[in-house]
Amino acid sequence: RQMCIRDRAWMVERMSLAAAAAGADGLIVEVHNDPPHALCDGAQSITPEQFGTLMDKLGALGACIGRTV
Repeated sequence: RQMCIRDRAWMVERMSLAAAAAGADGLIVEVHNDPPHALCDGAQSITPEQFGTLMDKLGALGACIGRTV
């Protein structure tokens, strides 16, 4: 069975941090101001506020592993 992140916006932060820690060179993150009402991909989107928090955490992680965001 294939794992899909669809309908799992709660996983975005965890998976992004894990990917960065594992050495990913980039991330694609869906951001929407009102995910439940997005025409597509709302179920896997995070809000701009959540994205800001994620970027702060990625920046802190990057500093620990010698990478920049």
